[in-house]
Amino acid sequence: MTFARTRLAATATLLLTSLLVFTGRPAVAAPETPLATAFDRAAATHDVPRDLLVALAYSETHLDGHDGAPSASGGYGVMHLVSNPTTHSLEKAAELTGVPAAKLRTDTEANILGGAAVLRSHADKLGLDATARKDAGRWYGAVAEYGNASTPEVARLYADTVYRFLGSGLKAAGVTVAPQEVHADLGAYARTADLNATAAVSPDYPNGSWVAASTSNYVVSNRPTSNAIDRVVIHMTQGSYAGTISWFQNPSSRVSSHYVVRSSDGAVTQMVRNKDVAWHASNYNTRSIGIEHEGFVNDASWFTDAMYRSSAALTRYICDRYGIPKDRNHIIGHNQVPGATHTDPGSNWDWTRYMQYVTGGGTTPPSWSVTVDNATAGKFTASANWGTSAYSSQRNGADYRFAGPVSASDSAWYRAAIPTTGTYRVEVWYPSDPGYNSSAPYIVTTSSGNQTVYVDQRSGGGGWRSIGTFSLNAGDYNVVGVSRWTSGTGHVIADAVRISRL
Repeated sequence: MTFARTRLAATATLLLTSLLVFTGRPAVAAPETPLATAFDRAAATHDVPRDLLVALAYSETHLDGHDGAPSASGGYGVMHLVSNPTTHSLEKAAELTGVPAAKLRTDTEANILGGAAVLRSHADKLGLDATARKDAGRWYGAVAEYGNASTPEVARLYADTVYRFLGSGLKAAGVTVAPQEVHADLGAYARTADLNATAAVSPDYPNGSWVAASTSNYVVSNRPTSNAIDRVVIHMTQGSYAGTISWFQNPSSRVSSHYVVRSSDGAVTQMVRNKDVAWHASNYNTRSIGIEHEGFVNDASWFTDAMYRSSAALTRYICDRYGIPKDRNHIIGHNQVPGATHTDPGSNWDWTRYMQYVTGGGTTPPSWSVTVDNATAGKFTASANWGTSAYSSQRNGADYRFAGPVSASDSAWYRAAIPTTGTYRVEVWYPSDPGYNSSAPYIVTTSSGNQTVYVDQRSGGGGWRSIGTFSLNAGDYNVVGVSRWTSGTGHVIADAVRISRL
């Protein structure tokens, strides 16, 4: 997923240059913000790919240092430098840079410099030389190590998230990363289970995955026989999705929650059985189910519609199962627990919207949505170079299309009748497999020109995956394409897309 490269041909459908990535028009370079400059300097000082450094920081904090306050797992600053009983990346950064830990906690420029130093130290342990360090894909193992995960599976989940942001690009806090084509070298992690696709099914919630918390972090029980369950408690993780899963697996944390919900797509992971008592809400533990939401209380950017809808569906399911009234006396924030010292989910959490989703079904559809499969009559086109396969059980529908990468314009296109000009979420479905493409280009025909997002189809398949929100014109036209023009390795897959009006 590296910076989108200019490919111009008379008949090309992939018309994208680094100046057209976000606007579709020649861009005037904006002056660098202090935060962008800090990333530039840190990357140059420690010979770390700048955009990789930004993507890693964004996956941890959305580039918010939270005024030096620690995360739930003791991570500080934009780079989430951790200091807790089992992880000491903050202290390691101080050792590598000579900057005192106190400054690394509160000074953003120093924190980014420290994070770059720690990431570089992991690359050095992997033996990346000067040439290898220039290829962002070769840093996959170093990124996985940076996440301080408790298991290889969670380490891969963490690294995949970072590389997903490289593929889709990001804009935050005055810092921009363009969509990039990067072949992530998974190394030993290629043999590690992909929790996005192969995690065990949640034992209590059919739409969730299962990753067990440490047995040191909850009490085995037999609820509701032993104790009635009459509350759902809403939390914010004060950290990332993968980081929270890892923290609940850490026996020294002494905390847990029943469920964790991801910000970007609403994915749900269960970590403690409903019958057992998770340690999340002090004197309400025995009577409640806890749901953690990825993000930070003071940063509304984490509170996505996908998260709200997914969490509301989970809450509704829990309420129906245990006979809990669907009202604000029984669905409460952590801050409402008697004696609580926590403020989550905070003032940025939209309770009105959330409760409407809970009481309205939790899966209230957007104002308009359409799904186009590769078999949808009159809405999918591809040349004879695209084969048809039903090999993977992760497919959407009866089959999907595949083709090898090639340096030529040969895209498969999904056509849709967009009802009105506006903002739409685009999601893609593909089966994942180690033999599929490491950097598949998805082209979106936006109102300001084509935009391309690169997706690693080796992981995260078998479900809807958002590739972003886009401004689309009204009309019946080819809205989303899957291009073969990539240096990524493996078959490019075209299965299904879903377009929803926001």
